[in-house]
Amino acid sequence: MISEERGGPAAAPRSAAGQPVDGVRTSDTVRVVGVRGRRRERMLPYLLLAPAATFLTFVHFVPMGVGLYLSTLRLNQGHLLEFLGAPFVGLDNYSYVLFEQGPIRDQFLSALRNTIVYVGAANALSLVCGLLAALLVTREFRGRGVVRTLLLVPWIVPTFVVGILWGFMWQSDTGIVNYVLHDVLRLPVRPFWLVGPLTLVAISVPTAWRGFPYAMLMMSAGLTTIPPDLYEAADVDGATAWQKLRYITLPLLRPVIAVAMLFGLIGTIYGFNIVFAMFGNGMGYAGEWGDILPTMIFRNSFAGLNFGVGGAASVLLMLVCMVMVGGWYWTFRRELSIR
Repeated sequence: MISEERGGPAAAPRSAAGQPVDGVRTSDTVRVVGVRGRRRERMLPYLLLAPAATFLTFVHFVPMGVGLYLSTLRLNQGHLLEFLGAPFVGLDNYSYVLFEQGPIRDQFLSALRNTIVYVGAANALSLVCGLLAALLVTREFRGRGVVRTLLLVPWIVPTFVVGILWGFMWQSDTGIVNYVLHDVLRLPVRPFWLVGPLTLVAISVPTAWRGFPYAMLMMSAGLTTIPPDLYEAADVDGATAWQKLRYITLPLLRPVIAVAMLFGLIGTIYGFNIVFAMFGNGMGYAGEWGDILPTMIFRNSFAGLNFGVGGAASVLLMLVCMVMVGGWYWTFRRELSIR
């Protein structure tokens, strides 16, 4: 009687009139409510992620699947109107791009070599310039705000405009680069920057010039998190500026460098506008040493109307990107590990 009057844990639930409800136990009700609550808690993250997952599916995964399927079709001028109904050829397009002797294979191998060199050189130059600029703008000096603003200007300029401007600057006879080298510095050189192996320099420098402000911002933020006490202790020990950079700044900036390198790596691998604009707005052939995989794919897909081969080359480009990102992950795996 005491437990019933006090509503103990074994007391039966009561109706609005205060009478016990027949056939229902309080423990069963609590258990059902608890199971439903835990189920809602488990489902909540999936419900919150559902809009983003739906968006990514239609924006990324569906086009990726269509591209993979196109790479297995003979989709050229003869079957262009059929589109996804073009004849299925399996891996023939991949074999044609990689193994069959011909201009497509030669262009792909040259573009693959150029892409690897271009990505490595442009990102290395961008990170070095970004680090130097970050070290500069984090110091206290008069006019620092103006200098920081001017250093951000390359990041504001559209990539298409960058390609056009640097295309004029690299001209052998009328370009400002050769004018400075030959007429200002009095060097006995007037190289052809847009022909031969120097073309890789001509496309890497503008890419690094436009990309280094992003690296500068990332590293400037990273430099502000380094405790000044470390540099003060290094000064007491008589460390030089190079030793402080090598043993304090660079090790503590490795996580920031890793993130900046990843974004630069992906952006450069799929970089297109600078080379596209520099060589005849996409209509000109950048040559054996200037052609990269995105321009090679564009030329064969839209100029040659061979979308099957272009799709196969696009899938191979994605694999190249995955290999490079895998190398990046292996290099910075300790910085990315959860401790």
